[in-house]
Amino acid sequence: MSAGKRPRNTRQRQVILEELRKLTCHPTAVGLYEIVRLRLPRISLGTVYRNLERLAQRGEIRKLELGTTQARFDGDLQPHDHVRCVECGRVDDIHDVPLDLCGAAGKDWGGYEILGRRLEFYGICPSCRKPTKGA
Repeated sequence: MSAGKRPRNTRQRQVILEELRKLTCHPTAVGLYEIVRLRLPRISLGTVYRNLERLAQRGEIRKLELGTTQARFDGDLQPHDHVRCVECGRVDDIHDVPLDLCGAAGKDWGGYEILGRRLEFYGICPSCRKPTKGA
């Protein structure tokens, strides 16, 4: 690809992006593939993987690697953090985390210029916390 030339936005990539942006559940590539197939029945899982990587590299989506074996993807680029259920793997957004959780402003970060932060919370989601019948 020549310098300065933006990759073309294929129909497949556009559908993947549209479907991801509709979701709040932070799907894996396989989960998003199942959704995208409803609109594009002939799309391959490899195409979904490749396009998710390209979209993440271009900064159009976020790739979340939250201490699990499979990356999840987020179409919401607004600043926010995430909470992951250790039982079922569900990932939800958390907004407005106070910055003082990360340390005082102006703190010496070992010479680093801090450009942003990524904070992961983990716990047990409401569905997994529900008591089972007969318990």
